[in-house]
Parts: sequence; C-alpha cells; structure tokens
Amino acid sequence: MKFGIIFANTMQFAGRDGLVELATGAERAGFESLWTVEHVLYPDGYESTYPYDPSGKMAATPETPLPDPLIWLTWVAAVTTELRIATGILILPQRNPLVLAKELATLDDLSGGRLELGIGVGWLREEFEALGVPFERRGARTDEYVAVLRTLWGADHVSFDGEFARFSGVSVNPKPVRGAVPIHIGGHTRAAAERAGRIGDGFFPGRGDLDELIDITRQSAAAAGRDPAAIEITAWSMGLFGDDPLGAVQELEAQGVDRVVLPAFVFLKDTSDTLEGWAERVIRPSATA
Repeated sequence: MKFGIIFANTMQFAGRDGLVELATGAERAGFESLWTVEHVLYPDGYESTYPYDPSGKMAATPETPLPDPLIWLTWVAAVTTELRIATGILILPQRNPLVLAKELATLDDLSGGRLELGIGVGWLREEFEALGVPFERRGARTDEYVAVLRTLWGADHVSFDGEFARFSGVSVNPKPVRGAVPIHIGGHTRAAAERAGRIGDGFFPGRGDLDELIDITRQSAAAAGRDPAAIEITAWSMGLFGDDPLGAVQELEAQGVDRVVLPAFVFLKDTSDTLEGWAERVIRPSATA
C-alpha cells in the first residue's frame, strides 16, 4: 500500500517553511506522495455548489493563500529525492494544453520522473467565466486535452486535429522521464469513474460509494479494451481517523485501493512528530501485514 497526503499546499504548508517541513518530514516517515489542490482565483459571491461539503461552500475565504500547484510542487521536488509530487487535482479544461504539456514535462524531468497528474473537470462556473473558458462541454474538453498531452509527450513533429485544439508539425521538449506522466482522474460521479476507465492511469474519487465507483471504473476499462487492474485507485475513509486506522487501511486494500491518502490538516500540530507517529502506527505495520 502507498500512502499520500492531500490538500498539501494549504494552511501553514502553503508557505516555504511549512512546505519544507511537510515534504521532508513526509519523505522521512515513508509517505509516498504529496497531492495539491487548485483554484486559480476565488470569485466573490459565487453561486456554484461546492460538491464536497454540505454547506456547498469551500472551506476558504478570498484571502486564503492557495499557491499554484506546479510551482509549489517544484519546491517540494527540490527539497526531496524520492517523494512523488502530484496534483490532486489540477483543473485541466482551464489550461492551455500545449503550455501545460511543457510545464508538466519540465517538472517531471527536473524531479527525476516523480510527477503524477491528477485532473478534474471543475465545478466553479464563475472561475471559468473569469478565465474566459467555457464552462459547458468541459468534460469533452478534458478528454481531448488528455489526448493532446499524450500526443505531445509521445513524439516530436506531431499534429492534432480536435474540437478544442489543433496544431501541426510541432515538438515539445523535454519529454517526461518515463515517456508520459501518469494521469489520475479525480471526481465522485459516474462520468468521472467512466472517464478513469476509458483514459485514466488512475482514479481518485473525492467521495461517494467507493465500491460502486471502482466497479464502474473497472467495467469502463474493460469495455474500452484496457486492463482494469492497471488503473491505480487512490482513496481515503473516515475509518482512518478512528481507533483502528491500520484496520481501515486493510479494508481499503480489500476494496481495491492502491494508495491511501490523509488530509494535510492531520499534520498541522507538531508536524514532524505527527508524521512519524503515522509511520509507526500505520505505514510500517501495513508493509509487513
């Protein structure tokens, strides 16, 4: 089982000192990865419903620091040697896919091939509108942008003729160390699970019926002629915060989860000691269970 930390670029960890403490401490304790969140901007008075809290609102204010995920992860890569760096998630349809292909490949190259790309379609209409990106058909745009990234990483002198991106005879270098950056689909809906099955290297459900979502992912992969077992599942459960976190990890493993993630707020107090405590109680015992 792999262990990661989500919402890593938030709270006291948004800044340099907190970032370094979290990243180096996580690597020392045996965590495998850090995962960022993203919003380019915070729209005043937004009416879109945030899907991961009953209030329908983000746990943030307009003044809340939320660093750009790729720049923040560059710092993480610079102060660690083995820790995988991951977006969880990056809002793909808001990005220019050619610029993004260059940014991601550069970061992957400089980190020694440690990048994982978690993507989502986004939910905050007002953010799309401020950025001048259509909110409608963002799912189709996401699918196409995944294809654009892989096309640009796969070879030089490439062309693409799609609904949202068109180019001919272009090359983007450097290339990712392993030929491509693994792409994890984030989301809690049937559409997200089906997208993970069709085109994802992994699936990262934010909430919902985990068994059902994994089953949809596996079925969609099989229908697309892909190996369902090859899609990596990243998830968490409330049981991780109970009296038997190791048992919760074992239950997630039985459900087909490959990576268990914990939110960064768990490590707000006495960060280094708390990271080491999780290593002693959960990470190391799970390796020998």
